[in-house]
Amino acid sequence: MWDDQFEALLRQYLPFIEADEKLASDSPLRDFGLDSLGTVELLAALESTYDVRFTDDALALESFETPAVLWSTLASVRTAQHV
Repeated sequence: MWDDQFEALLRQYLPFIEADEKLASDSPLRDFGLDSLGTVELLAALESTYDVRFTDDALALESFETPAVLWSTLASVRTAQHV
């Protein structure tokens, strides 16, 4: 499961989720309002917050489908860059 910082950051880019609504690992992020501009802004925020750079293969649209997929992608990028 992801850390609190990740969820707080992610929720900033999901305008259609209520503050008290549970964010399930398989929730489609687009259903909660993550659009193309939000994806770019979220990417920049994740890179800044976690001090990583997403590689080209991690920049696929599929990486931003659900919180679980995005967290897994972020974890892979962090592992690869901090070895």
